[in-house]
Amino acid sequence: MLHVTVLGRPAADNALLVSAESGQGRTRLLLDCGAGTAESLPLATVQEVDHLLLSHLHMDHISGFDAFFRVNFDRQTRENHIWGPPGTARILHHRFQGFWWNHAPDLRGVWHVHDVGPGEIQTFLFRAEEAFAVMHSAGQRAQDGPLLSTPHLSVSAVTLAHHGASLGYRVQEPERVNIDPAALRALGLPGGPWLSALKSGQPELLDTPAGPRDAEQLRRTLLRREPGQSVAYLTDFLLDDAAHTRLTSWLAGVEILYAEAQYLPEDADLAARHHHTTADRVARLAADSGVGALRLLHLSRRYAPERWPEFLTVAQEAFAATAFPDDWTLSG
Repeated sequence: MLHVTVLGRPAADNALLVSAESGQGRTRLLLDCGAGTAESLPLATVQEVDHLLLSHLHMDHISGFDAFFRVNFDRQTRENHIWGPPGTARILHHRFQGFWWNHAPDLRGVWHVHDVGPGEIQTFLFRAEEAFAVMHSAGQRAQDGPLLSTPHLSVSAVTLAHHGASLGYRVQEPERVNIDPAALRALGLPGGPWLSALKSGQPELLDTPAGPRDAEQLRRTLLRREPGQSVAYLTDFLLDDAAHTRLTSWLAGVEILYAEAQYLPEDADLAARHHHTTADRVARLAADSGVGALRLLHLSRRYAPERWPEFLTVAQEAFAATAFPDDWTLSG
């Protein structure tokens, strides 16, 4: 199951914490790292973030990085991965070196920073034992599929315009394979460990409580395949007609879209000038994409708290399944 927590408050820096769990483990993602977002999490949670994914490198999306890095700079219990648009490694190189590393020879942490371009991903390594002084090239690969895949989820990216590149992210669980209980009852078979063997795809003959059965026939009868859960995160981008067309297909099948709503419709010209979107326009994108629900984030500070309900009003006119994150209050 995917679990999403929105970090930050209305008109403040926002980020997403996304966790996917199964009986075999968990993958945890942090999408953006604005001021106060990492600090709002328990220390153990920050230590368990597997991948930090940055939409872009403006202050309000990275200014909380030091708090994240302070906890994990020498982490060796898991790999350290950061993803972002081209230039991420160069900018983070300065952040890594912004501290006194007089004890560096005793450190062993290694950081993998991935610059995600429209056609390729370039990876760089930074070593704590070198005081993060050297940006090591670690090769490149085509950007033609998921950025990353684990047993619990995959992440894909889309490059958007924000006076530079800003990445949107889609997080997808693997396909679910479930047992049809009605079909199982119709066969007169009880549940048990043999069903795990059936779902794993082996063997040709399967030992069941009723004796050996043809495994492939049982799979056709008993297994039901369903898409896993999915969420998408879009923030700080120009939502013009071309981007709207691109994103409607990219978002198809997403259950919940978390998206910026920087401006109200009255400030559409300002939104376009600064490469942001408006609440009504992102709601139309949600409606045309067929997503299940829309959650509005990243409201501009130019609006007083008493105007925040207007964002919902204009968005819900275009897409009824629009809301703010569950724990947001509209009282400022």
